[in-house]
Amino acid sequence: MTAAIQIDSVEKSYKGFKALKGVSLTIEQGEFFGLLGPNGAGKTTLISTIAGLIRPDVGSIRIHGHDVVTDQRQARMKLGVVPQELVFDPFFTVRETLRLQSGYFGLKNNDAWIDEVMENLDLTPKADVNMRALSGGMKRRVLVAQALVHKPPVIVLDEPTAGVDVELRQTLWKFISRLNREGHTVVLTTHYLEEAQAMCQRVAMLKTGNVVALDTMSQLLRRVSGSSLVVHLKRGTLPEGLRHLVAHDEHDAHDAANGNGGGNKYVLRVNEYAEVEGILARLRESGVEIDEMQLQQADLEDIFIQIMDGGSAR
Repeated sequence: MTAAIQIDSVEKSYKGFKALKGVSLTIEQGEFFGLLGPNGAGKTTLISTIAGLIRPDVGSIRIHGHDVVTDQRQARMKLGVVPQELVFDPFFTVRETLRLQSGYFGLKNNDAWIDEVMENLDLTPKADVNMRALSGGMKRRVLVAQALVHKPPVIVLDEPTAGVDVELRQTLWKFISRLNREGHTVVLTTHYLEEAQAMCQRVAMLKTGNVVALDTMSQLLRRVSGSSLVVHLKRGTLPEGLRHLVAHDEHDAHDAANGNGGGNKYVLRVNEYAEVEGILARLRESGVEIDEMQLQQADLEDIFIQIMDGGSAR
């Protein structure tokens, strides 16, 4: 099967600054794929090359087999991009904006799909409202609708929920999840890592123009960072034999050493569930009294921080 997006050794420089340094990725059809990284990592440049807005200096990008440079028209027909910036024409209503967008793709009699998109994004009550009269959240919904108006098999969402309310997030993810289940490929960039963890099947992390991590979400969560066992002791202190497990966190380490917060709190590193029983046995042997205990799984934020601080998970 032809890949949804095939990126091969892409490089891009601006006045001597190398924004992309030989990026290669294969995103399969039907995937929900996360593209993550700090500001300045190269995400926006990569999305712009995928969308055909800029040309790579080296390498190639194909959307469903169509080169974004040499076969731009067909590549663009396969792609819908929701930009991060709020860009709109203030002279049209919502419905007129979507009809105009349909015309860009040569689509006639597209009103049924336009109505469905508006209904799923809660835009129907605003269908005949001028764009300049909409709130920021409503304008962002229109941007999503514009990207979907030609039913693209590949959807790229660039910070789609930045600065929007909870209602829009829920509405958007419900509709996007439905499209993904129906076979659409979704590529998401976001700084809300909990969204990426909940939605994405695979993740690539960019840092200074390089791919520094590429794996399934489950594999990243399993192998990059261990879990933490949070123990609140009502009486007693941590046995000396367990102190090497105390997490390297200044606040928690300070509390552990000084017994602040009405009792000693310790955050212990554990790599697998089997280690927990051994820790509890040592605590029982030392005669301490446990007030509360919680096992916390590593999440995507933990992994992101580890990798951006210099680790790798390729």
